[in-house]
Amino acid sequence: MSQFADRLLAWFDRDGRHDLPWQHPRTPYRVWLAEIMLQQTQVQTAIPYYTRFLDALPTLPDLAAADTDRVMALWAGLGYYARARNLHRAAQVCVLEHGGDLPDDFETLATLPGIGRSTAGAILAQAHGQRLAILDGNVKRTLARFHGVEGWPGSSPVEKKLWQLAESHLPDTRLADYTQAIMDFGATLCTRHDPACVLCPMQDDCVARREGRVGQLPEAKPGKPLPERRTLMLWVQDAQGRVLLSRRRGKGVWSGLWSLPETEGADAAREWLARHVAADFDAGEDLPVFEHVFSHYRLHIEPRRWRLSDAGVAEDARVGDNADLRWQPMENLHELGLPAPVKKLLGAPP
Repeated sequence: MSQFADRLLAWFDRDGRHDLPWQHPRTPYRVWLAEIMLQQTQVQTAIPYYTRFLDALPTLPDLAAADTDRVMALWAGLGYYARARNLHRAAQVCVLEHGGDLPDDFETLATLPGIGRSTAGAILAQAHGQRLAILDGNVKRTLARFHGVEGWPGSSPVEKKLWQLAESHLPDTRLADYTQAIMDFGATLCTRHDPACVLCPMQDDCVARREGRVGQLPEAKPGKPLPERRTLMLWVQDAQGRVLLSRRRGKGVWSGLWSLPETEGADAAREWLARHVAADFDAGEDLPVFEHVFSHYRLHIEPRRWRLSDAGVAEDARVGDNADLRWQPMENLHELGLPAPVKKLLGAPP
């Protein structure tokens, strides 16, 4: 066992996290679900979503058999919804091609939607004890500091070097614990901001600490200002208190979710209402503009609300015949996957 792994496991035994829900038991399905949720989400944020998801869909075949709305409703609020879509598709592939189980072969597992090299390694190391490295953000940060690796970890040459280092530190035993340990280490000790270097079991050999570069490593991605986008959201509510929702299609970040209809401006909004809503409507009520920031752009949302009279209560054939439009009671919004800013705007429970 390398000195790095030896010290890391000793730290984990003393200070690591041993009561995470996917650790007891470490089944492939439970570990996989956790790894997908943790790709863009911190542990404490993910745990309640993980518990709720697992209670509703306790096995891989349950996930594969669930309809899209159910999966997206369970995921709603976690963001990065492509993770949920890929999770659902991968489960269906496993049922069709792998007997309802996740493959325990690395090459096959890594090709499933949303998994890839690091996630496949994490699943197989934790669920099967296979000697495979991982390279998530926490591990990249830890290795970049310990070895003094310069450059942005997302670039191909730097990432290749970090993979080599990750593999060089693998122990021969306790692979499940080691995998959890190196993720915990980066998440709780070797953090992005204010790392606890004085408590670090690696501090004497850490290049970044020795050279006073902990704050500079790993290097950040060369930055550029986030693009700005604007959209008009149409909040149409009938006399029964139902809100008109539109299912998002295409490849956008909210694909598969139900959201408020959107247009580019007031004229387009009036045309949309005339085309889809069988009721008289006025100019609507402008609500305060608010902002939602994605990883790759900044969205300015301009909500406008219409409250329809009794004439708008009856189902309009143009809505009823459109599978991507539906009237949803406000008290039942939790049944559908809604984007976080839409949920906040409508006052839906988290």
